Amino acid sequence: MSDLRITEAFLYMDYLCFRALCCKGPPPARPEYDLVCIGLTGSGKTSLLSKLCSESPENVVSTTGFSIKAVPFQNAILNVKELGGADNIRKYWSRYYQGSQGVIFVLDSASSEDDLETARNELHSALQHPQLCTLPFLILANHQDKPAARSVQEIKKYFELEPLARGKRWILQPCSLDDMDALKDSFSQLINLLEEKDHEALRM
Repeated sequence: MSDLRITEAFLYMDYLCFRALCCKGPPPARPEYDLVCIGLTGSGKTSLLSKLCSESPENVVSTTGFSIKAVPFQNAILNVKELGGADNIRKYWSRYYQGSQGVIFVLDSASSEDDLETARNELHSALQHPQLCTLPFLILANHQDKPAARSVQEIKKYFELEPLARGKRWILQPCSLDDMDALKDSFSQLINLLEEKDHEALRM
């Protein structure tokens, strides 16, 4: 092979390397989804979202009105509107539902019977609300690390999820701040449901 041919070959290889390293262009933008996060005061909504955002637990303050967090994942960004869960705030939840693409409902699996009954009523209302009833739901049975925590099967039965949510997109998962891998997996499942809903909308 002549020196000219060898030089051309090396130049072409340099060109391919340059293309591979420098001409890929920016990575595709991650889809963003607007979610609403609801649950009674003390269920742990703020702590869970703050942990997912890698915020210091020392700075966590219970939400009294509402707050918005952008929670990043590898394949999506979740813009979560967290609503306070106090008695005097829950009656205004529905004012903040518009524009939501999915719902996160957090409950304290170790709460008193009265609080669990209230949580069940609020979840039933959300599942049947006109602005939420067609959306994917992630239901988190939080505080599984507490001795009094009820199992997912107990929660599913007590909340009557099988008959009430039949035909809807929903996930019920146990969680606690001690098991972030499980929590992230729960959100990954929610993102899959959101993507499926997007694809269905495109096919229509």
